[in-house]
Amino acid sequence: MTAQTDFIPLQLCVLTVSDTRTLENDSSGDYLAGALQAAGHRLHARALLPDDRYRLRALVSAWIAEPAVDGILVTGGTGFTGRDSTPEALLPLLDKEMPGFGELFRAISVDEIGTSSLQSRAFAGVANATFLFALPGSTSACRTAWEKIIVHQLDARTRPCNLAGLRPRLREA
Repeated sequence: MTAQTDFIPLQLCVLTVSDTRTLENDSSGDYLAGALQAAGHRLHARALLPDDRYRLRALVSAWIAEPAVDGILVTGGTGFTGRDSTPEALLPLLDKEMPGFGELFRAISVDEIGTSSLQSRAFAGVANATFLFALPGSTSACRTAWEKIIVHQLDARTRPCNLAGLRPRLREA
């Protein structure tokens, strides 16, 4: 789990979960797609789906089945409204949860939005050797998650360790 000296570009997908946004006004998806490319990663695919747990599960399942996909960033559907279903849709797909991500995200968010951070059900994990990060739908929350956590963990140069450096070992038996 040591950091490497060279940057390793990853193939990442971005999925926006929303009943009201379109690709034309999806500022959160736009931010994530731009940020990952600015960091040196490659946008493998991008999609926008309504809050429908079965459609979410089907698309993410297809992405995690693709050997070329290293990670998936999902924005939206992590709240508590009746239609918010991202955790219910995607948690069953995970081989391993990453509880520290949600905990760290909410801890950082307290400084930005106070106790409202408890309303986030952001989570992360690994499914079929593919990293999955589920973020709130606001652009501000996506920026916080990317800039404070994800960009560093998807950079093989981050010390003392990072998720990118684990990629070769994720399929160990």
